[in-house]
Amino acid sequence: MITRYALFEGHVRNGQTDAFRAAVLDEILPKWKAFPGALAVRVCFADERDEGAPEFPLILAISYTDRAAADAALASPARAEGKAATEAVLARFFDGRIHHHITEAHDFEL
Repeated sequence: MITRYALFEGHVRNGQTDAFRAAVLDEILPKWKAFPGALAVRVCFADERDEGAPEFPLILAISYTDRAAADAALASPARAEGKAATEAVLARFFDGRIHHHITEAHDFEL
């Protein structure tokens, strides 16, 4: 399985955390869920971090069966819609940058 992470490094503007989280779930999540070939979408909001650690108020993970499926999703109109929705929400609430990481997952059930 391939998982593409989007790490939102920066900070949510003061007093806007609840509104930011609601906007992500209401306005962006439906777009992310529409990515073709996506197996799972995980939206993680940070509640705390180690002292001195960089701030990541949001981490997004979208999983696909393989790299070809991820590449197809990234080339799709759904991704363009998701990017536009993300930029609109970030403009209202977030100061920082986004970087992406593609990983190969190995799950071990306990």
